[in-house]
Amino acid sequence: MNVHKNARLTPRGRARFVRQVESGQTPEAVAEAAGVCPRTVRKWVERYRREGLTGLQDRSSRPHRLRQPTPAAVVEEIERLRRQRWTGKQIAVKVGVSPATVSRVLRRLGLNKLSALEPAEPVRRYEREHPGELIHLDIKKLGRIGSVGHRITGRQTGVVNRHLGIGWEYVHVCIDDASRIAFVQVMADQRKESAAAFLEAAIAYYAKLGVRVERVMTDNGSCYRSKMFRTACKERGLRQVFTRPYTPKTTDVIDKSFLARSGLFYFARRRPRGEEQGARRKPCRAAFIVAAHLRRLCAPAGGRVDSSQRRSGRRPSRLARPIGAPDRGGS
Repeated sequence: MNVHKNARLTPRGRARFVRQVESGQTPEAVAEAAGVCPRTVRKWVERYRREGLTGLQDRSSRPHRLRQPTPAAVVEEIERLRRQRWTGKQIAVKVGVSPATVSRVLRRLGLNKLSALEPAEPVRRYEREHPGELIHLDIKKLGRIGSVGHRITGRQTGVVNRHLGIGWEYVHVCIDDASRIAFVQVMADQRKESAAAFLEAAIAYYAKLGVRVERVMTDNGSCYRSKMFRTACKERGLRQVFTRPYTPKTTDVIDKSFLARSGLFYFARRRPRGEEQGARRKPCRAAFIVAAHLRRLCAPAGGRVDSSQRRSGRRPSRLARPIGAPDRGGS
C-alpha cells in the first residue's frame, strides 16, 4: 500500500496506540497526543484484542455482500451480447445498466478483451518423413571480432573501441527437416551469389550422406527471391518453397535457440590474434555451431542423429541409424 508520508494511522502507529493503552494510559490521552478522536483509538485497541497484530493491517473497503447485486438474467444478457462482439457502451444502452457495471461483469467473465472471443489458432506442426524431402535455409549475421573484448578483459574507463564498424560475417545455415542434420558455412555476404554457392555446397554435403534433396524452404529475402537462386534450384531439380511473410512460426526449424548458439563460439575462450588465426576461425566456428546444435538435438537418441525423432521431444520408436543406411528391422 502506498501510504501518505504524513499519515498518522499506519500499522506501526496503530500498534503504538495499543502499547500506550496497554501500559495504562487512557484512550483520551493517547488520542489527544496523536491528533485523532478517542473512538478511533478504542476501535484499533478492540480489533487488536480480537485478532492480534493481523487486525491492525489495512482492510478492503469493499462490502462483504452487495445490497442489490446485478441479476443473473442481466449477466447472461451481457455475456450473450458480448459474444456477438458488441462494445461495452452498446451493451449498457441495450440492457439498461451503467457502462461501469458492464465493464465489471465482463472482467469477471473474462470477456473484457475482444481477443478472448476468438480462441487461439492451434499450432500446426509438420515434419517430413524422409531425409531430403525438405531442407530449411536461413542466414545469421554476426559482427566481426578484431581483438579480445570486455567480456574477457572487463570494461576499462577511457578505452576507445578501435574495432567499431569493422564489418559483419554471415552464417548460412541449412537444416534437414526430417533428420535435423545441419550444414553451416560462414560467407562474406548475404547476396545472391553467396546464397547460390551455399545451396550447391549444402546439396553436395547431403549427397555424401546418401540424401537426395527435393525441396528447399527459405524466407522472402532478396537473395532467395533472386533469379540466380531460382535458376540454381531449377538446375538441380529442386522445388523452392517460401515461408509466409511476417509469420516467424513458419521458420521455427532454424530457430533463435540454434542461431544464438553461434555466439557461444565468440565468448567460449580467448583466441589468438593475427591473420593466420583469423583465417582458421571461420571453419572452426562453423564446426562449433553444428556441434553445439547436434549436442542438444541428439541427447534423447544417445548422442546419435535419429531420422525418426519427432519435434514433440519423445524418445525415438526405433534405434538410430545413419542417414541412407538400410532399415534392417523391416519397417
